[in-house]
Amino acid sequence: MGRRILNRKDLRADYDAAERRKQEDEDETEEEEEGDDEASDEAEESDDEEDGEEAEEEVEEAPKKKKKAPAKVAKPKRTRVAKQVRMKVIWGVFNNSNQCVAKFDYPKRHEAEEHATKLGAAKNPPQTFFIQPIKEAMEEK
Repeated sequence: MGRRILNRKDLRADYDAAERRKQEDEDETEEEEEGDDEASDEAEESDDEEDGEEAEEEVEEAPKKKKKAPAKVAKPKRTRVAKQVRMKVIWGVFNNSNQCVAKFDYPKRHEAEEHATKLGAAKNPPQTFFIQPIKEAMEEK
């Protein structure tokens, strides 16, 4: 038998509904407790009054449900946009360890190749040098 795939949205909705029911139950118990306190206070006041009917009406009106404030609409968070940095391409002369030995402007590729061959021939035993394009951030004026 295959496993049944769980729908996470349905599970979340069920959980939220259970939380709302739990919150409503707690609110009702708090209101009942507050109503009991108010009823005992009003009962003491009614002993002082001669007319008992008015006190009964007040006791019946005491357990009023509180109106819940409407949920606040969440404002979308403001995201910061990263500044776009202008880049330029240059030629870099690298050794076998991928260390940049020299840098040349993009139109001067021929000079970069000559420099790499000179460095390779100058070392004893000869080493390998190569050129590769590099992107660098342009300096703002």
